[in-house]
Amino acid sequence: MTKTLILVDVQNDFSPSGALPVPQGDQIVPIINKLLPHFDHVIATQDWHPQGHASFASVHNKTPGELIELDGGPQVMWPDHCVQGTYGAEFIAELNTHAIDHVVQKGTNLNIDSYSGFFDNQRLQATGLADYLLEKGLTDVYIVGLATDYCVKFTALDAAELGFNTWVIQDACRGVNMSEGDVDNAFEQMQQAGCILIQSESLVVN
Repeated sequence: MTKTLILVDVQNDFSPSGALPVPQGDQIVPIINKLLPHFDHVIATQDWHPQGHASFASVHNKTPGELIELDGGPQVMWPDHCVQGTYGAEFIAELNTHAIDHVVQKGTNLNIDSYSGFFDNQRLQATGLADYLLEKGLTDVYIVGLATDYCVKFTALDAAELGFNTWVIQDACRGVNMSEGDVDNAFEQMQQAGCILIQSESLVVN
């Protein structure tokens, strides 16, 4: 069985010292590095926003965490993060990037956010990730990364909906948990959608 590991947004701005810090976000990197040799293919998604992206609170004179209506859909206001070409958008330095076969950049449309590695939030545009997997005949995907309750969740839900066999490696994910219970709810949603939740040790031991 060919196994593909999808690394979701393991970037500096989502590390604890970043612009949009995910608590303990850097702690998944050693776990991911241990997992890498156990996979045939490794794909990384990269949040890659243009300056002045519509999801940035600064663009709307809002406070990060506020919810607004944007083009007919709800949009959480975020601090400026993962701006194209900046240090914050780079992968966390300790991540073994030599193992990555393919990078998918998302959130590149100025006006629409993109949590999922497959589509923007309004599903107007695909990132090319599904096509890449299908072209290579890759049906089994394992998802890790940041953040559990946003980009990991939506990437996993889309993977399952698109018909990929989808596993989520729980200890290799960390969440924002803006409201208490967000991470637990995210894992529950993924499981209900058909994703299989596992721990990294079940893969590394074999």
